[in-house]
Amino acid sequence: MDLKGRLLIASVLCGWLLAPASAAALDVTIGYIHWVPDQGPVLSNVTPEPEDAGLRGAELGIADNNATGKFLNQNYALESVIASDEAGALAALDSMLENGIDLLVTRVPADTLQAMAKKADGKALLFNAGASDGRLRITECQPNVLHTIPSYAMLTDALAQWLSMRRWKEVFLITGPTDQDKAWADAFRRASKRFGLDIIADKPWTFDSDLRRTAAKELPAFTQARDYDAVVVADVRGDFGEYVPFNTWLPRPVVGTQGMGPEAWHRVVEAWGAAQLQNRFRELADREMNSEDYAAWAAIRSIGTTVTGLSEAGHSNIREHLFSDAFQLAAFKGRKLTYRPWNGQLRQPIPLVHPQGLVATPPLEGFLHPDSELDTLGYDKPESDCRIN
Repeated sequence: MDLKGRLLIASVLCGWLLAPASAAALDVTIGYIHWVPDQGPVLSNVTPEPEDAGLRGAELGIADNNATGKFLNQNYALESVIASDEAGALAALDSMLENGIDLLVTRVPADTLQAMAKKADGKALLFNAGASDGRLRITECQPNVLHTIPSYAMLTDALAQWLSMRRWKEVFLITGPTDQDKAWADAFRRASKRFGLDIIADKPWTFDSDLRRTAAKELPAFTQARDYDAVVVADVRGDFGEYVPFNTWLPRPVVGTQGMGPEAWHRVVEAWGAAQLQNRFRELADREMNSEDYAAWAAIRSIGTTVTGLSEAGHSNIREHLFSDAFQLAAFKGRKLTYRPWNGQLRQPIPLVHPQGLVATPPLEGFLHPDSELDTLGYDKPESDCRIN
């Protein structure tokens, strides 16, 4: 081949290589709205929740999106609002919609999320990174809401699978007084029936004494029963659960919201490349990543993964792609994650952890499903009235 021919081929190849850089820039702004009602004082503050839980995960998601987007001339920005009340959260939504932001991540209570979904109907796609309530996945699903935070049913199914696998089938359940405690306990009762557990005692926690002084006296008497394999605690905000281990009537393990329990994410998760995610988060936030951070990160990365595939950012097309066979989220949990088409829940393994280590990551071997083993965790299609897709 002569010099002229070689130069022609080189110019064509150079054009191909430079094509992505010359593509029109795509700017994607994602909204983040955070409102968590004041829960009041908590007796045990050994592990207080960071005030920016969720927000920092969203920020890391934006950074990760930009790390890949820069090669495709895609630029991501986050507009975040931490509201002081529900009215402020709804006003933030109105403002973002008026400014053309149609992709939003929320960490708000279930009722607020429902109000937001109605306001944003046909205008935006919302990602729920904070509300685990079952009704959002069973009877009150919204077509424009996807869930990256696991439901209480997913968490308790994971725990029940593990208890069943260990043959620790007789359990003592203690339920705290808050609505979240009761919702978690209801989910565990459902999980117990699914996986063959027997709740031999089911007691509400009604004490208002200072357990820092009286735990060794009150808890043994409270947990007295003929026999049980484990104590299951439903104390979502941490009023009393931290004092249950080592104070039970029988020398038994404590699991649930305290002791060893299910989480969307925890600092001890390090397999499948997760250590890299953990390190990036520590560098960004100067603390450990928690479940709310992970849920917000997964929402932002779901958007980024889809925009990379589509090269456009309209909320309707993104939603369609998220439910298609072409979408899979690489999320450091050992499996590619997808969204359930009937209720918008992100399928995902659930780590079972204690403060210093990982115990297991359900779904566990032997718990089978005709389509996906991940659908053994949470509400399967026949159990939900929702058909959002």
